[in-house]
Amino acid sequence: METLRELVPYFDERGNSIEYDGELPPSANVTIKLRGSGNRLVVAPTSKIVDLMVDFSGDDALVVIGDTTVPRTGLRFSMRLGHQCTVRIGANVGAETKSFIRVSEGQSVNIGDDCMLASGVAFRADDSHAIYDVRTGKRSNPAASIEVGEHVWLGKDVVVMGGVKIGDGSVVGLRGIVTKNLPNNCVAVGAPARVVKRDTAWERPLLTYRQPGIDGLPRGHKKSKKYWNKTRED
Repeated sequence: METLRELVPYFDERGNSIEYDGELPPSANVTIKLRGSGNRLVVAPTSKIVDLMVDFSGDDALVVIGDTTVPRTGLRFSMRLGHQCTVRIGANVGAETKSFIRVSEGQSVNIGDDCMLASGVAFRADDSHAIYDVRTGKRSNPAASIEVGEHVWLGKDVVVMGGVKIGDGSVVGLRGIVTKNLPNNCVAVGAPARVVKRDTAWERPLLTYRQPGIDGLPRGHKKSKKYWNKTRED
């Protein structure tokens, strides 16, 4: 196994590669583990990497991390990918603390543009260990892909399970566990997470900076019109 501690262009005899032509600050923490072959890490040059751990545990996996072109808290991820898996992080994603991604068996985790991840968020496209039916011997917990839309806000300690899709503009509240698909522009809470509000939209400015009694958008903040939509019932 090869372990790299910096994010620089790289290629080895096993076909593992890193594509990056930006410049990280000295404070950035990077660990890349290459156990197999044919793995590829592609990082946009302006990505705001703060803390990144990628463990390529198998062969032919791909990680793509998008640009950061507007102010964000930074990208903090711990990823482990098995054989032929894919992780895609969209543009202008922010993570308050390290978010965890686990994916295996050829599945994928896709996080759309402009998502906001609170502390302790986890994406579990697999269970790490197999569970079997003792009567049939068949697996009961196969890995399954995760699809998170654009401008999704995942609250503190939210867990997104395999096989789930979350629509654009939605919010999952504190310690929610997402086990089923969620539509766009909704608020979901609980374990398992259930929709409690529809036709909602959220904006980034912190409430702690607001004067009491202000109900509308803060002065000078432009509404994210692209994500102000009614929930589609399908």
